[in-house]
Amino acid sequence: MKKAGFIGLGIMGKPMAKNLLKAGCELMVYDINKDAVDEVAKEGAKAAGLEEIGRECEIIFTILPNGKIVSDVLFSENGVFSTVKAGAVVCDMSSVTPTESKACAAKLLEKGVGFIDSPVSGGEPKAIDGTLAFMAGGEEKDFEAVKPYMDIMGASALLIGPSGSGSVTKLANQIIVNLTIATVSEAFVLATKAGADPVKVYNAIRGGLAGSTVLDAKIPMIVERNFKPGGKISINHKDIKNVINTAHEIDCPVPLTAQLFEIMQALKVGGHMDDDHGGIVQYFEQLAGVEVKKAQ
Repeated sequence: MKKAGFIGLGIMGKPMAKNLLKAGCELMVYDINKDAVDEVAKEGAKAAGLEEIGRECEIIFTILPNGKIVSDVLFSENGVFSTVKAGAVVCDMSSVTPTESKACAAKLLEKGVGFIDSPVSGGEPKAIDGTLAFMAGGEEKDFEAVKPYMDIMGASALLIGPSGSGSVTKLANQIIVNLTIATVSEAFVLATKAGADPVKVYNAIRGGLAGSTVLDAKIPMIVERNFKPGGKISINHKDIKNVINTAHEIDCPVPLTAQLFEIMQALKVGGHMDDDHGGIVQYFEQLAGVEVKKAQ
């Protein structure tokens, strides 16, 4: 496999980079968090600057908090674009808008550099165990260049269509995931307020039509009052804002998502942005005056 650059060693990026190293990939890494860089370097990566990654790597991955940071990393004066060579492929795994992805693709094409927008789904647990789902947009040849690395970091990787298609798919994913968490939260607050044991309610319904991956992932955390982030509310708040902005651009009404954004705004005001998005339940708990938790 070709030498790869990996930019962004946060909750998701760090375990993804480690999985590439375990598979024997030669990896150069960058993050503003030097502790994260040092941790990954101890497992065999080489710490490098953006210009060095652009100059030496034919495959470059980014997974960053938002589209502005992606653009800065790639196109600032000393960014990747300043040194990257024709024939290289940049794969952005961040959750950004389709418009931002298309802009990156067009700019990189000026140098003959390929671009894949390929956000991921699965959160920290699947980043750690290498079973993420990749949803990609871009050219087939560029997708084939990065797919062997995706196969190490994930359980599935699918090219959806041209540039921006991966980002669109991620927005759809985030609508479903976050609205499902909100729905589960409302249901379990109701059950708890009515005097039912939420653990027994969960076990009763999880095998039926109401069962879901989201239910199984979040209710065990909620009843333990464990809001340690695998996917922060702040990141999902940004994603849902991206959904609304994209929907407005194309005149697609998203009334349920708009309501969800206001729920997240209330959680922001309440200081919950660093909680796992299972912490959405706290909005409904505050309204009802109960906590969804294990019986003492």
